[in-house]
Amino acid sequence: MPLPNQRSLSLLSSPPRFFAGIGAVILWTALAFCAPLSADQASNEPIYQEQLLPLLRTYCLDCHAVDGDSEVQLDKDQSALQVQQNRAFWNHVVTQVRSGSMPPADGEVMDAANREKMLETIEKLVNSVDCVQQANPGKVALRRLNRIEYRNTIHDLTGIDYQPSEGFPGDDVGYGFDNIGDVLSLPPLLMEKYLDAAETITGQAIITPLAPRLWEININPATIDNAKKYVRQNGLTLASRGTVTLNTEIPFTGDYVLTMSASGDQGGDDPVRVEIKAGKFQTIVDVPSEAPENYPVSLSLKKGKASIDLTFTNDFYVEGKVDRNFHLHHLHLEGTERQPAKMPPLKLTDNHRKIIFAVPSEKLSAEDATTQVLSRFGSRSFRRPITKGELDRLSKLAAQVRSEGGSYEESIQVAIQAILVSPHFLYRVEQPGKGDPEAPMPLVSQFELASRLSYFLWSSMPDDELLRLAYRGELRDPEKLRDKIRRMIADPRAAHFIENFAGQWLQLRNLDRVQPDTEQFPEFSDATREQMKRETLLLFAEVLRKNLPVTTLLDADYTFLNHDLAKFYGIQGISGDEFRKVALADTPRRGLLTHASVLTITSNAGRTSPVKRGKWIMENLLNTPPPPAPPNVPELDKSELSGTLRERMEQHRANPACAACHNVMDQLGFALENFGPVGHWRTHDGKEKIDSSGKLPDGTEFNGAADLTNLLTHARREQFVRCLAEKTLIYAVGRGTDYYDRCAIDEILAKIEDNDSRYGDMVFAIIASDPFQRVGSRSND
Repeated sequence: MPLPNQRSLSLLSSPPRFFAGIGAVILWTALAFCAPLSADQASNEPIYQEQLLPLLRTYCLDCHAVDGDSEVQLDKDQSALQVQQNRAFWNHVVTQVRSGSMPPADGEVMDAANREKMLETIEKLVNSVDCVQQANPGKVALRRLNRIEYRNTIHDLTGIDYQPSEGFPGDDVGYGFDNIGDVLSLPPLLMEKYLDAAETITGQAIITPLAPRLWEININPATIDNAKKYVRQNGLTLASRGTVTLNTEIPFTGDYVLTMSASGDQGGDDPVRVEIKAGKFQTIVDVPSEAPENYPVSLSLKKGKASIDLTFTNDFYVEGKVDRNFHLHHLHLEGTERQPAKMPPLKLTDNHRKIIFAVPSEKLSAEDATTQVLSRFGSRSFRRPITKGELDRLSKLAAQVRSEGGSYEESIQVAIQAILVSPHFLYRVEQPGKGDPEAPMPLVSQFELASRLSYFLWSSMPDDELLRLAYRGELRDPEKLRDKIRRMIADPRAAHFIENFAGQWLQLRNLDRVQPDTEQFPEFSDATREQMKRETLLLFAEVLRKNLPVTTLLDADYTFLNHDLAKFYGIQGISGDEFRKVALADTPRRGLLTHASVLTITSNAGRTSPVKRGKWIMENLLNTPPPPAPPNVPELDKSELSGTLRERMEQHRANPACAACHNVMDQLGFALENFGPVGHWRTHDGKEKIDSSGKLPDGTEFNGAADLTNLLTHARREQFVRCLAEKTLIYAVGRGTDYYDRCAIDEILAKIEDNDSRYGDMVFAIIASDPFQRVGSRSND
């Protein structure tokens, strides 16, 4: 009976709810297991049985069989289909075989031809995809702007350099980068921070008319002049004609309101009447209610001392029948500063004028001016034309502010605050292209492509030129696109790509956290830390902006130094604080492997670490990260190790569980041993002469940094170039790569191979690739 195909297995795992009873289950199972193999699966089965399985028996199954002791069981999957369904496991096997970790040194020797045959066979079974019929550009999750992108976008949009405070939650990292959509969540605390930030940013960007000063005071009637004889439990009671006086200091000339909370014992034909007098002002207030109510009186008062008299004027008394009295429970005085008839013009900033380019006038209503301002600002904020519905809602919000007494500028402030907390600003929202949304690989829209470009190369919003090209539908014109990319790379804003991509790919951000032993290295300081980082970033910038071969990063015979860093390296003849290009002809240094930045982040506080350095090379230059240490391996007792560093590492590798990875990591790290914990050149470690030789499990030998560099730029050149292409693609599209991305990466590499694999060409090829230009699915089927 043929095996079930993959779709049948997935259906079998969760049959529809309407199948009920044992008969239905039997029928469902029979249908699933009788389904025929697909053509691909049928053709792959002989590959597994006749090609892969014999290799596994020869080189692997002595240790990695189901009936053995190892947790890694290579014969657990017994068909091509099962191998494909266990893709993550077999991709890990590929990594171990390619790196030379497997087979181990004490196992069956695998020659280069069989190693390559095993790799090709597993790759074909696990990751094979028809790049024409089954092409999939992948799909990016709805992606929030990270902290750096948010800061840069706010600056380009408003001119305000708003630095998210320490209260902003940090951005999570995925696949080595902090711009991955899958991990950029929006917790409630961050939303609160965005609300606060929007208010701060608009307050700095937009100048509003100086608001009149406000003042208020609450008064207990028992404390005013002449009140003592009228005090009762609930305030003052004037039982006969009498006057009490409020004396207070008025802070500014303005319009005031005195509010009495009062009531009266009524009697006769008239209500209780109170005369209010302040200077020349005089008025009568009727108090007809026997329950306390508020009675406001408007006053014009000048700055300085003021006396306000309250007089009960119409006492009425008939013994045993009527007694009219006035009760005063509370007083409240509030005022608004009177503005001069002609206000001085506002001192507007360039940021203000950039945002509010239209103001109400005799020829332009406030509504029309608002529409113009919010239409442009909203379109730039959302990185695409604002819709009529969005604009109408924002305009109504601004109109409401004006109806409540706010100025035109304040109404724009409030509307822009709403824009800055909108999902269409905080997130990069993408939808299938309008051309054919049902197509297998629809294009992203022109505006979404503009955003992908700008956030890739600038970590910020598209500029006006990009948006114009998108509006005209010209962004996919090859000549215009290449010209724009060239100018974007030359633009100062490309420094954000250099710092954010290179800083994370090469882990330069870790320099901020490492703490070398300052007793051993007193010359190391925070300034040195920044200079180390800058040297590496300047080399990366040189390779990018001059479109140099990517291998220049590894074998450049020059670097960038200022006086202090040159002195740190022991290089003479460099003066001044400015960094400049310096030849390394007479030094042992070449490329970023000998940069103090890389050497420091891969060391311990007081000694080098071949393990860390080897792991760094495997992860960042060869894209073969070692797996975590097995959970059942006990912690190494360092007290049992003795001898030189190399001898101690050899004792460490004596444990078979450790040897598989350390046979590669340690050897790569040994090649850099001539460079100390903070990057100084040395020939001895204490009294011991340094041995910087290494030998990989596949027999490759090297001695020192120069040999290692030669290995990476020649024998492992394709692996390094592919690694950099994949890392750059991950950063560019904001998602991790999957097996189907191999089609795009192969095409990218093919486009640049004939021109020495130059980095500028690689960037353009990535931008022109399907993962960057199109939207697919996230399926791993």
